Amino acid sequence: MDFSLSEKQKMLKNITRKFAEEFLVPVAKESDAKQELDETAFKKMQEMNYFGACLPEEYGGAGLQNDTIGFSIVVEEISRADAAWGITIAVHNGVAAYPIYKFGTEDQKQNFLEDLAKGNKVGAFCLTEANAGSDAGGVQLTAVKDGDEYILNGTKIFATSGGIAKTLLVVAKTGEKDSRRQMTVFIVDGDTPGYSVGVKEDKLGVRASNTSELVFEEVRVPQENILGNLGEGFKMAMKILDFGRIGIAAQCVGLGQAALEASVKYSNERVQFGKPIGRFQGIQWKIADMACAVESARLFTYKAAYLHDNGEDFGMASSMAKLVASEAAMQAAHGAVQIHGGYGLMKAYPVERYFRDAKMGEIYEGTSEIQRLVIASNLLRKGA
Repeated sequence: MDFSLSEKQKMLKNITRKFAEEFLVPVAKESDAKQELDETAFKKMQEMNYFGACLPEEYGGAGLQNDTIGFSIVVEEISRADAAWGITIAVHNGVAAYPIYKFGTEDQKQNFLEDLAKGNKVGAFCLTEANAGSDAGGVQLTAVKDGDEYILNGTKIFATSGGIAKTLLVVAKTGEKDSRRQMTVFIVDGDTPGYSVGVKEDKLGVRASNTSELVFEEVRVPQENILGNLGEGFKMAMKILDFGRIGIAAQCVGLGQAALEASVKYSNERVQFGKPIGRFQGIQWKIADMACAVESARLFTYKAAYLHDNGEDFGMASSMAKLVASEAAMQAAHGAVQIHGGYGLMKAYPVERYFRDAKMGEIYEGTSEIQRLVIASNLLRKGA
């Protein structure tokens, strides 16, 4: 078993870390306060082709569609600098652009992927509703056939990048069969009449990432914009989330790494009782536990990415990665605040932001409780 990175992956890591240090770290605090992504950083992200990370070069992408470990490294390094940018890139690629490449027709790829790859249009995945959170099957937004079109009516909430997205993957109810609700995924252009952005959420963490309510009122979508097959939307949504969770796991790994590095730095510099606090066993044990948790999360994430790229079943692995990584990020961020003491509560230090950002990771893309259900149901079905 080879745990080493390829030369290309090492290059990706170095280039992305340098980029993040130069363009994201200096504006992360201000972006968090303003609750919006920095415009200059946005343009630099476009220039670096991070919006097209998971797409082939033929559609304007960076060509990592078969190197999910490479993609995970990119998201990790971006998130180490700013978790809000990390989730923006992870969601745009993982649950918007890549699914169109993976499941879309050639016409759909030609119509949507180039703008997504260039970042001219941001992508969003729209599943969650007021009554359809952990119970994803409770979708109530409807799509009714009218000639060669479908008319969408309803509301989505908590859509990551929803307020800035122009290409939306929308899960809608398209009927019932044998008393079971049928759902379908539609690709919706954000400029379609009847579509509007509702409330922008005021969140605990990743505040620079836009999270919004989306309203669909008599929105007409051509039937050729159905992603996959009619009535198979729930199954497709689960496949999309399986891949998306790898990106979220990578985001949490980067965030946990940032918290760990901040703790090591502070522990070497902060002097109490005549010596750096890093010489005290209580601090050393915290740092050791944080390091083990983050490295475990990284390995879980890379394994899920490896399984995906080798055509193996990766659904349970991605749930494991997301669960372990999000809880590792929370452990590392909690430890970082504790190590910083009173300074850890102050916005002058980034660990306060890391703590808020980390809590988000245990909730979105499926809560920790849902991940445990997914993992356990897989094991029970297979007999472990």
